[in-house]
Amino acid sequence: MPLFDTGKQRAALAILLLALGLAIAIAPYSTGLLGAPVLYVLFAPLHRLLARRLPASVAAALVILLAFLLIILPGTWLIGMLVDQAQNVVKSLVSSPLLARLSLLRVGRLEVGPQLAALGKELLGWVGGSAIGFIGTATRFALNLIFSFFGLYYLLLNPAGAWAAIQPYIPFSRENVEQLRERFRSVTVATVIGTGATAVIQGVMVGSTFAVTGLGDPVFWGVVTGVVAILPVVGSGLVWVPAAISLAIGGNTVGAIGLTVVGLLAGQVHTVIGPMVTRRYAQIHPMITLVGAIAGVSYFGLLGLLLGPLALSYFFELIRMYRDEYLTA
Repeated sequence: MPLFDTGKQRAALAILLLALGLAIAIAPYSTGLLGAPVLYVLFAPLHRLLARRLPASVAAALVILLAFLLIILPGTWLIGMLVDQAQNVVKSLVSSPLLARLSLLRVGRLEVGPQLAALGKELLGWVGGSAIGFIGTATRFALNLIFSFFGLYYLLLNPAGAWAAIQPYIPFSRENVEQLRERFRSVTVATVIGTGATAVIQGVMVGSTFAVTGLGDPVFWGVVTGVVAILPVVGSGLVWVPAAISLAIGGNTVGAIGLTVVGLLAGQVHTVIGPMVTRRYAQIHPMITLVGAIAGVSYFGLLGLLLGPLALSYFFELIRMYRDEYLTA
């Protein structure tokens, strides 16, 4: 039987090709589109509370404004401060006596110092350039946020309509579909609470130690620690390890040891509190959280810390549903 000889087959092919083209076109903005339902889960309770006294559209606009203030303003301040700090660090290191000493290093008859000093200057210049180049991603980030906020607005106004439009295309029973819906909510809430709690605790611990040891800008670096603490594996070590090395080079051995101890303890906060929260609110195994977060970051950036565990949890949930509905029967 020849292919595409009927109108139905040709229509299916046209739809498939169009869907493929649309998927390629919107792939760079998938983070923003997927961020809308995540934001809805977080801000829907506030919208319901405001909607009791205000029109639904006004309540949604106020929620969008609050989300903007909570996300955009701190993010803009943090990025600006990071770029400024990176430039200051590069300038101070380039003019520091450390490179001058490095240029005099000899290994036997070989003068390796000049090569190491040149390499150090190139590395420092790359760090400064990368910090400035980081701003180049602001356009795509802004577009993703626009998609997220617009999606959040329409979801707040008509969540039942959005769910009713999606539900018929999920190939499972109504009971299992409702379980998927509840699973999305519980995993999102658990991940946000667990990640937020660990980030705040680690930021306070490292920032306070910065203040005690005499390192500059403890509030700023505490905030940075809280942000990078949500990254899997490395986490807050991105901040306190270079700071401890700086203290040791500067002769403050006690401060370096103290910061190292606090940093190691802060790293354990993520492994203790995070799994406790996710198990209590969503019954997620810690391994799913870790693997999902690492995989999610590579595809979706920071939002992957939410979407990764959610996707992996959904995967196992779909396997269970498929087994119950199709294999067992």
